[in-house]
Amino acid sequence: MTAGEVGLLEGLATTRAIRRFRPDPVSDEDLAAILFGATRAPSGSNRQPFRFLVLRDGPRAREARALLGEAFRSAWQVKAASDGYSEEEDEGSRRGRTARALRQFVEGFEDVPVVVLACLVRYRAPHPTEGASVYPACQNLLLAARARGLGGVMTMWHAAVEDRLRAVLGIPEGVAIAATLALGHPEGGHGPVRRRPLRELVYEDAWDEPAPWAVDPPGTRFTRG
Repeated sequence: MTAGEVGLLEGLATTRAIRRFRPDPVSDEDLAAILFGATRAPSGSNRQPFRFLVLRDGPRAREARALLGEAFRSAWQVKAASDGYSEEEDEGSRRGRTARALRQFVEGFEDVPVVVLACLVRYRAPHPTEGASVYPACQNLLLAARARGLGGVMTMWHAAVEDRLRAVLGIPEGVAIAATLALGHPEGGHGPVRRRPLRELVYEDAWDEPAPWAVDPPGTRFTRG
């Protein structure tokens, strides 16, 4: 690797959800590289049923972004109420920082540099496991963005306006919008993500039986919940 490149394992351990973006545009070269990485993902029988609809500056893209912004702001209001977020939250706390980032994200959604709709071309009736054919590609997309010095976040908050999005963007029947991904140059940066310790997540031989070898790397920091 050359200076500035991110190794695979480092990328896996440091790719955060990025919701705050600088206004800098994403180059066509970066976008092509990111989508190339996304489309290398595995899928059942290698059918490759994923499709990516990129929304930037076109007239229909602007209309779709406005619909998404409306939906995201409504969804955040519901989440803030149900999860107990408040405007008075201590902004120095982790919870306060999360709330601030989410508010900034939804309030300026129309200005996110790139929005990608990850879609699934169905080849059978809707099925509980069909996400397995599109979500690995979404994760590849986020990892590829990390490798290019960009960042992003995947959400499902498009659901409330999916029918209107279909009409605006000409998405045919038989194609599901599986996720919305926002992409851009991070305002801030990536860094080690916090997760539960391996001992809580990995078993060996039987359920709830510890795996003695499942030890986190030195210096790993953990989530509280």
